[in-house]
Amino acid sequence: MKAHEYQARQLLADAGIPVPGGIVCDNADQAKAAFEKLAGEGATLCVVKAQVHAGGRGKGGGVKLVKTADDALEAAKTMMSKPLVTHQTGPEGVPVNKVMVAAGVDIAKEYYVSVTLDRARSRPVMIASAEGGVEIEKVAEENPGAILRQPIHPLMGMQPNQARTMAYQLGFTGQQVKQAAAILMKLATLFTKLDADLVEINPLIVTPPTDEHPDGQVLAIDAKVTFDDNALFRHKDIAEMFDPTETPASELKAKEFGLSYIKLDGTIGCLVNGAGLAMATMDIVKLHGAEPANFLDVGGSASEEAVTEAFRIILDDPNVRGVLVNIFGGIMQCDKIARAIVAAATNVGFKVPLVVRLEGTNVEPAREILEKAQSDIPTMQTATDLTDAARKITAAVPAEAA
Repeated sequence: MKAHEYQARQLLADAGIPVPGGIVCDNADQAKAAFEKLAGEGATLCVVKAQVHAGGRGKGGGVKLVKTADDALEAAKTMMSKPLVTHQTGPEGVPVNKVMVAAGVDIAKEYYVSVTLDRARSRPVMIASAEGGVEIEKVAEENPGAILRQPIHPLMGMQPNQARTMAYQLGFTGQQVKQAAAILMKLATLFTKLDADLVEINPLIVTPPTDEHPDGQVLAIDAKVTFDDNALFRHKDIAEMFDPTETPASELKAKEFGLSYIKLDGTIGCLVNGAGLAMATMDIVKLHGAEPANFLDVGGSASEEAVTEAFRIILDDPNVRGVLVNIFGGIMQCDKIARAIVAAATNVGFKVPLVVRLEGTNVEPAREILEKAQSDIPTMQTATDLTDAARKITAAVPAEAA
């Protein structure tokens, strides 16, 4: 699960990490009032930021620096009047339902810092760079030496000497070192406390020197947090942050039935049991010249009703030109899938080519069910193995459609 920026900033602030003031707004008038409130607290300029689950907002027009309340009003109106298109949203963009108005700050230097899980080492890792404010993937590709990594002990957490060392390595000096080290320690603690997949500050900034702060202040001015869905039962307050408007309706429906579904851009709908088998199925579809329309794992214990709903979700996608079913029955019984195919044919209807490959538990009864239903499902073909299935579905779907 992803948090919006305004939610992530609040989590950082609650953890004691210094974050400039910000106010979330549901409409443009609220954005104007937010600017006036922040100006009354001493802000001389503000930034209006679209609250969507997508990166690249600045390049897409989702981040605007404003100097007056009227500018904030107009910026919010513009952002909320049309979908925001970034390199992560695709050409259709995403609607902007909320904006955040945050106090602007002077920036002398930008840094990147995050904590995520290093699966190879089975422990959290802090990733940091003195090149903040840009996409970390770009930095990793163009200048990998600029990225620092610090493994974190899963029980002991980040140690003070590790935080100070990383602060020095990033180039912080004077009183900045103490400030930065404290932020790094709190970020590592927050990662564990929240059962997060990622906590990120980009950029972490240093302000110019002032009489009050001769070495400047170290502040977090943008934040991103994603959570482990499997741990949300321990964090009811975090679960309440979920924004259904940021998730496609098909994925919400799939979640309701306990299905793992992610919509993709291809034309071959895939229904598979098991995440690994689903990935292999998608790969072999691509190998044979087509593109998968989705990732859909029905798991091992899905009911016939849930599997029928899975077909409905796949076929509701207007881009789907064919469906490939690949089931290796272990816990999931093949005859249950076969009955769901027949039910889907009755309740949903297969107007596109359907190729079914079944193997494993109860496969013979399943094949009998499908054989009896063949006249009622004229678009259906059965396959002997996965390669045969991929060949048949790609042959059945016109090349221009696939």
